[in-house]
Amino acid sequence: MPTDPPSVGPWVACPVHARGQLTPETLVARWSKLHAGDAEPLPASEALLAGWLQYHNGDFESAAQAGLALGADGATLVYKATCIYANYLEPGEARRLILLQQVAAQAHDQQNRTPGNANIHYWQAYALGRYSQGISVAKALSSGLGRSLREALQRCLTLNPDHADAHLALAHYHAEVIDKVGELIGGMTHGASKTTALALYDRALALNPDSAITRCEVALGWTMLEGPRALERAQQLRETAWALQAQDAMEQVYLQAAKADLQAT
Repeated sequence: MPTDPPSVGPWVACPVHARGQLTPETLVARWSKLHAGDAEPLPASEALLAGWLQYHNGDFESAAQAGLALGADGATLVYKATCIYANYLEPGEARRLILLQQVAAQAHDQQNRTPGNANIHYWQAYALGRYSQGISVAKALSSGLGRSLREALQRCLTLNPDHADAHLALAHYHAEVIDKVGELIGGMTHGASKTTALALYDRALALNPDSAITRCEVALGWTMLEGPRALERAQQLRETAWALQAQDAMEQVYLQAAKADLQAT
């Protein structure tokens, strides 16, 4: 069962312009599209559905608290709400890393209780990945976090071979290792492969083609792996993503952050 979200003070509210306007009825109607990436099943209880409604409309702290109250049934809601908040809205780097560390630890513990839940493994990997980026990928690799991340994603994909977000995250693992230490050392030391990464990106796009986030993340991966040769097609893919309407608060804050990052480079 998840423990309390970290005591790092009140969470920053999602910007008003990014908040969603979903109702319980529209959430159910759009559920399969909203969760095409993580394959989270439609909640069986009204309480869990209400928590997910808070998440999709941008009330991440209330969503995490709602998931917490539901024990193991709300675990993935707790982890997703916390990770997305930490990654896109938390302004303090130290606080952000605390949140991600605790999600990784809690998800690891939860796997012993619900080992067949693919998303428990996925959110452990997501938290480890974002935490690794915060402390530097090189430092994370030397401390063994990369191996833990890769193993969690492989367990997720064993349980659900069509988990689009896990394909995307595993592709990023290969791409970031190669980007930081090179293909030769990355392959010999960390099992990273450019060919594997490109195939995983293709699979993620095939499984979730209408996701603006997937398109932007694949574009990022292409540029890490292929440099200037991929710039034109990566930009074309980003432009198709930006033309899509954000489906919920998470996509809204993601697309704003992605555009800001690209403009800063």
